[in-house]
Amino acid sequence: MSAAATLSQAVSHRRRPIWVGTPEIYFTKQIDNSRLVKVEDPHRSREMRQFGIALCCLFLLVMTFAWQHFKAIEYGYKIQSMKIQRDGLIEINRALRLEEASLRDPFLIDRWARANGMQPPASGQVGPMDTPLPDNTGPVLASAVPVSVVSVR
Repeated sequence: MSAAATLSQAVSHRRRPIWVGTPEIYFTKQIDNSRLVKVEDPHRSREMRQFGIALCCLFLLVMTFAWQHFKAIEYGYKIQSMKIQRDGLIEINRALRLEEASLRDPFLIDRWARANGMQPPASGQVGPMDTPLPDNTGPVLASAVPVSVVSVR
């Protein structure tokens, strides 16, 4: 008898109905609120205005911080690119100084001149370029060198 009782309890436990209690039924009802008039609350509108102003101030503060942050990053990139450009210009300057030093070498200039058919100057062909400067203490008179004009007909 005890085995049959547990079997019947197990079967009844499996066959429980889905609905427990009475079912609830809902009906929709249309409500017309067109005749209602909203009463303005001055305390609430003042709170909302203060909240809006505080929100705007917070927004401006955050945007200012973000703007400064992005500008700092941008300036960092500019500084880095200018450092790279400066290093490149220093390297070019060094190469140009080396080339200038090699071109000023009198031995190389003489060798190049002889290779292109030039000869050393004869005596009397070289004149001094550096003339002594006149005294700047007094006025200087301008002078004209006579010019001879030759016309060919």
